[in-house]
Amino acid sequence: MTSVNRPRGVYSPVVTPFTKDLLPDHDRYVRHCRWLIEQDVGLAVFGTNSEANSLAVSEKMKLLETLVGADIPVDRLMPGTGCSALTDTVELTRHALSLGVNNVLTLPPFFYKGVTDEGLFRSYAQIIERVGSDALRIYLYHIPPVSQVPLSLALIERLLAAFPGVIAGVKDSSGDWSNTQAMLERFQPQGFDVFAGNENFLLATMRAGGVGCITATGNVNPAAIVELYRHWQSADADARQAALDATRAAFARFPMIPALKAAIGVYSNDPDWGIVRPPLVDLTPVQCDALATALREIDFSMPGVEVAA
Repeated sequence: MTSVNRPRGVYSPVVTPFTKDLLPDHDRYVRHCRWLIEQDVGLAVFGTNSEANSLAVSEKMKLLETLVGADIPVDRLMPGTGCSALTDTVELTRHALSLGVNNVLTLPPFFYKGVTDEGLFRSYAQIIERVGSDALRIYLYHIPPVSQVPLSLALIERLLAAFPGVIAGVKDSSGDWSNTQAMLERFQPQGFDVFAGNENFLLATMRAGGVGCITATGNVNPAAIVELYRHWQSADADARQAALDATRAAFARFPMIPALKAAIGVYSNDPDWGIVRPPLVDLTPVQCDALATALREIDFSMPGVEVAA
């Protein structure tokens, strides 16, 4: 595989705004995505922090069509297409390709637990074979703390051997640096790109040969994360990493998705941004006040975000 048009840098699992009727709010969505692109952050739409598994296949397809129709660059999109149902994953992946979006982030089927590597290999093989496109680039999504379905190193090795070029990389959200390091050492020389699952591991990942991170707080702290990615070899890189860690810790004191949405609502003067779709619940007023205090203490801001009238 060549490096042309390969995703690099910082991507964000874009939070999905909802109306008061709990429908996806396309206007807010486009505005937020444009702001992220302006910060040089790519769009890993339909990720965990996008409430993706609370969205129907049809809703995801319509949202992706909206972004492409709004002239969001297709090469900055990496939609999540992994579902529990094989046919849903195939449908979403084909749909992305039909819009010119070749890079997809694909969860394993995650409902059944204790599945074997053989079962997971067959699942990814069926996706690739049914989609049937040489343009497809799959980035594996390894998030065992949530999915409870890990992607082993042996499975990745087998997928790379069977589908070179199509299996393009991974987002490692294991939270285990030794696992990320093993992926980098074993597979990066084969052109397999490794993204850290959050910015806490960005500097270590870059120093070990990785290509960036895909992180929830890219939704709210994009510029600072991008600056570390750009300047990871600078003398102040460790200080930049420490500052990112402090911001991440402020958000991690609260349920992450409601906290991200609440912060966007505060800094854009748009409280309806705080709406989440059940089973999630929005932050309480007490939690909102505590989040605002924590962010003031670290001089947090969201420069350039569009402020509602």
